[in-house]
Amino acid sequence: MQKALLLIVAITTCIAGVNAQRVYTPEPGSAERKAILDALRSPVEKELKQKVVFVPDTFNVQGVWAFVSGAPQSPNGTAPCYAGTEYEDAVDSGAFDNNFFALLKKTAGKWKVTTYEIGCTDVCFANWWRRYKAPKAIFPYTE
Repeated sequence: MQKALLLIVAITTCIAGVNAQRVYTPEPGSAERKAILDALRSPVEKELKQKVVFVPDTFNVQGVWAFVSGAPQSPNGTAPCYAGTEYEDAVDSGAFDNNFFALLKKTAGKWKVTTYEIGCTDVCFANWWRRYKAPKAIFPYTE
């Protein structure tokens, strides 16, 4: 009887752990969504030397990991100006898509950018799960 009870407790604990690790999308306007996007905003605005608004099309969180992708915009809703950035030549030659892909990890209660890419014309995040030991489930595509 005691072994059966211990088994039930162990199974329940495992199920609770699995449920706690489901992939979800933070609601628009939520504090978590804002914290993730604000963590990403800082390095992107520094790199692009302008204010940026993110329009996510994929926003997946699991545990302490978040994957976000979409389009960066200027505050007025247009694409950012890439003149004077490292992306200028790619934009001018047509080898640039106005997109972003980002992987973040929550450490010590704060979201921090693990890596991000702007302007990818391919699936630049396909191996991030392996490279950064992130859960595969948060990515829309993996190799």
